[in-house]
Amino acid sequence: MEAITYELLHTCKQSGARRGVVHTPHGDIQTPIFMPVGTQATVKSMTPEELKEEVKAQIILSNTYHLYLRPGSKLVKEAGRTS
Repeated sequence: MEAITYELLHTCKQSGARRGVVHTPHGDIQTPIFMPVGTQATVKSMTPEELKEEVKAQIILSNTYHLYLRPGSKLVKEAGRTS
């Protein structure tokens, strides 16, 4: 299993805000970032196309416990992974 790492690119001297990159096995995520939350495996009121093309979401947060309850681990496993 590959590690997830964070690379700090810049820190603002006035506010302490940081800009960086989260490196994951599935790709890099520029920070700061808007991260939509998928409740029960879905981002409400937006289509996958809107998330990808209009919002340009680099990552979507999901609660694994909710995914375990519904749709269930079997269906999640069958769906596979995407990068």
